[in-house]
Amino acid sequence: MIRIFRHYISTAYLWLLIVESLVFYLAMYCGAGLRFLYIASWYSQSELAASAAVYAAVFIASCSGLGLYRKTLDKEEYNILQRISFSFAVAVFILAFIYYIIPDLMLARSVLISAIIFSFVGLLLTRYLFYRFVNLDNLKRRVLVVGCGQRAGELSVVNSSYIYRGFEIVGYITLEDEPISVPHAIALNEKIRLTDIVEAANVDEIVIAVDDRRKKLPVEELLDIKMSGVQIMDLQTFYEREQRLVFLEALSPSWLMFSDGFVSGGLRPIVKRSFDILASLLLLSVSWWLMILTMLAIYIESGFGAPVFYRQKRVGYRDIPFDVIKFRSMRIDAEKNGAQWASQTDDRVTRVGKVIRKYRIDELPQLLNVLKGDMSFVGPRPERPEFVKGFEENIPYYKERHRVKPGITGWAQLCYPYGASEYDTRQKLQFDLYYVKNYSLFLDLTIMLSTVEVILWGKGAR
Repeated sequence: MIRIFRHYISTAYLWLLIVESLVFYLAMYCGAGLRFLYIASWYSQSELAASAAVYAAVFIASCSGLGLYRKTLDKEEYNILQRISFSFAVAVFILAFIYYIIPDLMLARSVLISAIIFSFVGLLLTRYLFYRFVNLDNLKRRVLVVGCGQRAGELSVVNSSYIYRGFEIVGYITLEDEPISVPHAIALNEKIRLTDIVEAANVDEIVIAVDDRRKKLPVEELLDIKMSGVQIMDLQTFYEREQRLVFLEALSPSWLMFSDGFVSGGLRPIVKRSFDILASLLLLSVSWWLMILTMLAIYIESGFGAPVFYRQKRVGYRDIPFDVIKFRSMRIDAEKNGAQWASQTDDRVTRVGKVIRKYRIDELPQLLNVLKGDMSFVGPRPERPEFVKGFEENIPYYKERHRVKPGITGWAQLCYPYGASEYDTRQKLQFDLYYVKNYSLFLDLTIMLSTVEVILWGKGAR
């Protein structure tokens, strides 16, 4: 695992991306070689190299957008053939647009078709080998947990549903008078020392996961183990690395004060604002026709006297309220009984509303909020004042999500489905706090690229 601009990236998936970039790049050469098998090629090496580079970049971006390099891909949403097919369709569409703008990059259609076939076969082969070998026990980090209470027990299911799990828990160390919630806990004594266990189990990392922080830790042994090269981390850092969230159950004011991140000074606000304006204008330039069609559809269904846009009060940066703008997706009298959560089968949603909510088209007018400065393109989703008041009373650190501007899309929207309860809000807050702690232009670009998956898969839409 490595960190790029404080965002954790799986080294296994990073190597997979590099290998598949090479597969896409070489696929274009294979396609050209098959096309000109018996005759001289029409293209120079520089033309072929430029075309192959653009081809590989587009396909890698499309595969990334469809979640094919997402570490948190679980078994239920794996669907490798479907994801590859979708990513190839998106890539071909983007390539067609690029070739229209820069026709010199396009090679013969027969070369492109051959390259796509070679890419598809190469990608399937690469994925088979990757998932065949990446979960071998010898390639996983061996983790020893100090603690055997409830928090230690919860670590056994961290990432358990993911296709790729990068660590294996080799044992739990119980401390004096600690309640045991894990199987086969090991108690330390004069004969069983922590250093001996680490050496015998070939431990790579130690995670401190005690329920009661007042418990006395074997500090001298831990220091000796640390100096010998074994990584030691607290529970919060482990969750941040493995699940890209800030674990609320282990969160404390001292950790917030002394941890890295939560930096918003310097050029960051200027860079983020410039990025917001550029991204919003770019998206408006390519989606204006879709917005017009949406307006016409709403008019046709509800009548030309009905409102097309829906303005709703939301809580923004530093708790300042603002009016968010959306396409109206519910009946005009949807909130005659007051504010309420949207349910999975909400009868207030119109027929047009079901479509535009599923594919997030109803969010497009919020680009105007971004240009105005009330919102950012990427950030925690803004909530209604009626809900925020209760959340701040019942959920610790909820107020901290307002340290950055709310966004059209965000880290929580990628990592957690639609929230329709206080429990869901608590879970989403963990991802929002991760974003507030680690946000950067790199993370914003990552989230924007991954939003393609949310739109095409309709994740969390209601």
